[in-house]
Amino acid sequence: MRLLAFLGLFLSLALAAPEEVAREAVARWLKGELSPRLEEVLKAPPEEAPKLLERYALFPPPPKGLSVNLEGAKVEGSRVAFPAALGEEVGEVVVVLEGERVRRVFFRPEGLGLPAYLLTPLAGWGFVLLSLFWTLLLFQPSPFRAWLLEALALVRAHKGLYLFTNLLLYGLFALGALLAYGMPELARAMQVLFAGALEAIGLEKALGQGLPVLAGVIFHWNFSQGLFLTGLVPALFLGLPVLLLNALRYFAFGFALSPALLGGAFLLHLPTLLLELQAYILVTFGGLLLLAKTARGEGYGKGLRALLLSFYLGAYFLLLAAWYEAWEVGLL
Repeated sequence: MRLLAFLGLFLSLALAAPEEVAREAVARWLKGELSPRLEEVLKAPPEEAPKLLERYALFPPPPKGLSVNLEGAKVEGSRVAFPAALGEEVGEVVVVLEGERVRRVFFRPEGLGLPAYLLTPLAGWGFVLLSLFWTLLLFQPSPFRAWLLEALALVRAHKGLYLFTNLLLYGLFALGALLAYGMPELARAMQVLFAGALEAIGLEKALGQGLPVLAGVIFHWNFSQGLFLTGLVPALFLGLPVLLLNALRYFAFGFALSPALLGGAFLLHLPTLLLELQAYILVTFGGLLLLAKTARGEGYGKGLRALLLSFYLGAYFLLLAAWYEAWEVGLL
């Protein structure tokens, strides 16, 4: 009986260990013991900056006024979440563990995470049907085919501008990738920063839900945040804002996704990069067409139609990229 009682006590302590480790980490994080200040990162000497930037990405400073319920821990695999609130905004503080080591702590507002319905089998099958019908309609007389042909004709009619946009943005990606060979530690810190942003939205929850669900989640994120919010919306302001934004984005992507870091996996990931980056190039091209047509006196309306057609073509590129990337993630 004593042996059974001892084993029961040991088991309960073992089960409670992740919560205790996470609770202590959150307490230290709230006190500012885990997070470097942004000023420290910016003023750090070159040899220390990469490590500080990586630590800043893994342990972003808690927002001022954040309150956390340390007694409401919820354990999901290697993650422990605590209910939290920032004024009237609710959310959770997430602690990511590797064994007993704390790998990451961050605050995730309720509206930042992926919508729960995207993680359901129904959403996965819905994305399968969307992909099949969209592709089928491209080969049948339909508005979808008409828009595709008009978008391709637009590219052919303005191939000089299209080529310029490709050379500029792919060139900036290549420049960033080359620079990463000389600064691998800083590039790795940037990679951690980007990965942390994806982890903050809860993308990891889609990994075990099957290929269609993962592909749908990837498409949702790239379409809503990449193509629409930081593509189409700034392109509406006569193109230049989206060109500047994507110039910075492509250089940063090249720096963080360089073969210097990915090694042989870069070739496997290359189709994803080509497809996704081409989608953002198309919306940038559309924004520049909007600027050109407006400047030439053809009217904002004609330029807007060119932008929307480029946006439509870019969306289909993202759909193809989502399926390939989901397969790629499953393979790795």
